[in-house]
Amino acid sequence: MVELIAKSAAAGLLPRQIGRVSLSEAVFRPITGISPYAGMVAQAAAAVTAAHGVGLPGPNRLVSGKGAEVLWVGRNRWLLIGPEPDPRLTETAALSDQSDAWVSVLISGADAAAVLARLTPLDLRDRGFAIGTSARSELFHMPAIIARTGAVEWRVMCFRSMARTLVKDLSVAAQSVAARAAL
Repeated sequence: MVELIAKSAAAGLLPRQIGRVSLSEAVFRPITGISPYAGMVAQAAAAVTAAHGVGLPGPNRLVSGKGAEVLWVGRNRWLLIGPEPDPRLTETAALSDQSDAWVSVLISGADAAAVLARLTPLDLRDRGFAIGTSARSELFHMPAIIARTGAVEWRVMCFRSMARTLVKDLSVAAQSVAARAAL
């Protein structure tokens, strides 16, 4: 009988150090879509806060704490990253396990913003994209979620099927930034 072995989306592709940028796959944790029922956004936010210590952030925001992250991903849509969702959340929202749907790459280092700036039209400067900001956008030619998690740290998420392309595009951009710095 064939035994299947679970692998992360970027298994064998990461980590990489290119110039002053590190690319690594985020430690696999559950990812749960949260979609509050009609008229129950406030109740769902209260339930998430009570269960996981963080609420539902406003548009283009990320909140984290107590081992959980919550990303706004669209009107009345959030992703809970980290813990298994408290079953009581189903009283106020539809939950969907999306753990296997995403690849999550962490980009860190002094040139992280410069690398991302080559691939997305977003204004990634501190005043326009502060820590805790999250946006759905394009990354080169792929739909992605880009979140700033630290001063020189970013999380990029795209669909699992695009993991190899994501790593290639980030690597090429990082090599280009590193080459310019060497001049």
